[in-house]
Amino acid sequence: MNDDLISPGHRTCAGCGSILAARHMLKATGRDVIICESTGCLEVTSTQYPLTSWKVPWIHVLFENAVSVAVGVKAALWAQGNEHTQVIAFGGDGGIVDIGFGAVSGALERNDDIMIITYDNEAYANTGIQRSGATPFGASTGTSPHGKVSIGKKVWKKNVPMIAVAHGAGYVASASIAYPKDLQDKIKKAMSIKGTRYIHIHTPCPVGWGFDSSKTIEIARLAVQTGMWILFEIEDGKFKKMFRPTELMPVENYLRMQKRFEHLKEEEIKIIQDHINQTWKELDNLEKSGVNLRTIL
Repeated sequence: MNDDLISPGHRTCAGCGSILAARHMLKATGRDVIICESTGCLEVTSTQYPLTSWKVPWIHVLFENAVSVAVGVKAALWAQGNEHTQVIAFGGDGGIVDIGFGAVSGALERNDDIMIITYDNEAYANTGIQRSGATPFGASTGTSPHGKVSIGKKVWKKNVPMIAVAHGAGYVASASIAYPKDLQDKIKKAMSIKGTRYIHIHTPCPVGWGFDSSKTIEIARLAVQTGMWILFEIEDGKFKKMFRPTELMPVENYLRMQKRFEHLKEEEIKIIQDHINQTWKELDNLEKSGVNLRTIL
């Protein structure tokens, strides 16, 4: 039997990273799962009525309440005596990082027994590539356009994984579609843990980022190799990097491949490079220290 639980023929854009995240997620979970998905790119492209690409139980809910619905579904399963079915709240950076974050915070505070997974294409890609909290510094979008008085988005990307740790989450991880085994292993580990678990997956968007659709995996891999996206897990408050190159590649290699960054000048690229270098150093020190983040955040 084909173990691919996402049917072909969906209507995502060519080279869509988010559908790959969904495919790898389901390869890890298997069929004993219920997906509660917020409005977003994958919802409108994978479930156009009366069709669906999902071969597992799937519920479409609003931008703001995918996590709330997932908590309710889990409670209903418990009432039926079912403690084995995984319930996942699945959404983009709009549905999880921004509009739906209140529900995310509530579930984390209560430690509800669900998994929350963000597919992060770093913009409101479904509605015209507007800036989100997950859009990186310097990116030009429909609502953070570059021009004479703007370099694009003027603040850094919202760090939701660390926010989840600060709420006391027992398992938090980042992942990338360019590293599918790492992604699937993290989901499998999360499935073995009780309480609220949070996984954040980097999913490049050819349309919103401005690159050829054949380059999706290359872009995703470069994000990791340059330190623009860091693969890690935080288990019971202990931080661990999952990718350690001998030397990070220059971030310019990543930025210059995307139209959303093509306006950046050398001094602005240096700001980003310095931020990466400092972040990488701080996370190295954090890992070596063995400090439990849940005691200090």
